[in-house]
Amino acid sequence: MTNIFTRLKSAAEKRARYIETRNEIARLPQDVALDLGLFPGDAHRIAHQAVYGRG
Repeated sequence: MTNIFTRLKSAAEKRARYIETRNEIARLPQDVALDLGLFPGDAHRIAHQAVYGRG
């Protein structure tokens, strides 16, 4: 059985990666984002899927 502290640490690390990814996408210049096929307004959804693997 997974230790609760291990699970909490994992959740905190994922949350930090999510926030960092979301912020990076949201800060992209619009021309760069469009070239990559990204819309900065969808940063939360894209980051969530990237980190947690579901939409």
